[in-house]
Amino acid sequence: MSIQLVTTVAGLRAESARLLGAKRGVSQGLVPTMGALHEGHAALARAAVENNDVVVASIFVNPLQFGDAVDLDRYPRTLDADLALLEGQDVDLVFAPTVEEVYPGGEPLVRITSGRLGDKWEGASRPGHFDGALTVVAKLLHYGIPAAGLPAGAAAGPQRGSLPAYRAYFGQKDAQQLALVRRMVSDLDFPVEIVGVPTVRAEDGLALSSRNRFLSGDERDAALVLSRALRLLEERANAHEPLDLDSALALVESQPLVELDYFDVVDPGTLEPLAENCRETPFRGDALALIAAKVGPVRLIDNVVLNS
Repeated sequence: MSIQLVTTVAGLRAESARLLGAKRGVSQGLVPTMGALHEGHAALARAAVENNDVVVASIFVNPLQFGDAVDLDRYPRTLDADLALLEGQDVDLVFAPTVEEVYPGGEPLVRITSGRLGDKWEGASRPGHFDGALTVVAKLLHYGIPAAGLPAGAAAGPQRGSLPAYRAYFGQKDAQQLALVRRMVSDLDFPVEIVGVPTVRAEDGLALSSRNRFLSGDERDAALVLSRALRLLEERANAHEPLDLDSALALVESQPLVELDYFDVVDPGTLEPLAENCRETPFRGDALALIAAKVGPVRLIDNVVLNS
């Protein structure tokens, strides 16, 4: 296997610097993941590889974002398969640290707080989830900051003391997380560009998720109602018709195996619900339709960008 694996922050920084020098690179991409990778993660890796000279993927199951210890223990760990998938996308380096490496003093006493943006939707259903997610993303983004470039005069590299371009890639499927990471980076002046990558779906329309493997056949069939309801809103938005969220909601509630948590249309930046009139008057502008539901034992989320 040609892909390189490191497990320490020092190793990550040293090896990424070596790779940048060897490739005379001017850009570095980071793909943060929790492992159990699928085609959605492969799309993140491909986007990073297409636009950067060196690409690092991280694999770390972050205990801070799990409210339930059983859910944390149940999360699949598939390192060998993950490495094979990332190698197939030409990722250069994988950072797979232990919990002790990321949190050497135990759980951190100071954490990133997601604020009002993280209190709603997923945050309301999973208290503390986004504080934990942002805390580890902040650490990973700092770990991945590329080293200064090659000496002045190098044929294709940056000039002495300059930093290569730095980008991090997140999936649109986790729309609230993506919005929060973008806001954190903007508010706290992180030196990284956040790139959102469109949701990858199975042929039947179900958004790819590491949790899909826990669905039975009947539950998977039932879960398709989530993407169908979102697609209904998307079609109405594209046709400049009223969104008629109530009828889309009724479609979801007609499926007995689906226990709906939330389904609404929000502003993409603030995640605040849009005015009621978008449901009854022709849709104009930009919005984000969010949905979350429990299907059998599995909690699924999905979303679609609406624009006219």
